[in-house]
This record gives sequence, C-alpha cells and structure tokens, in this order.
Amino acid sequence: MTTTQTTQSQMPPFDAQRIAVLRQVLDIAVEQIAVQYRTPATKAMMAQIIVSRAADGITDTSALVSHAVQAGAAGAP
Repeated sequence: MTTTQTTQSQMPPFDAQRIAVLRQVLDIAVEQIAVQYRTPATKAMMAQIIVSRAADGITDTSALVSHAVQAGAAGAP
C-alpha cells in the first residue's frame, strides 16, 4: 500500500455538500493571500491544509480559512 492509499483510507468521506463548502473556503482563503502567491502549487497546499483540518474535525469555516491563509501567506515552497 502506498502512502497516498493509506492517507485516503484514513480520511473520512465528505459528501458533495461538504466538498462544495470546502471549495468555497479555499476560494475565500486564496483571495486573502498576496496575488504573487496565488499559484497552482500554493492553492494545492492550501487545499491540502483545509481538507486535513476538516478531517481532523474542524467545522468552523473561519478557522479553516485562517489555517489555509497561514499556510499560503508566503507561497508554496
């Protein structure tokens, strides 16, 4: 089993409505970082943070946005 398969099997499934909300969280968070950092790599990193925190049980959208903005504030490494 690869790392990707292990990670996917450990994450709870999200329904379509929850995925739509997480997508909105990403859009809001991306708008809050500097334009020069709005790259596909940074957006992917921010999305990963959002999904990870949501899987950990965080449901507050403001908290999810905050985590994502912190992660993306300086762009992807």
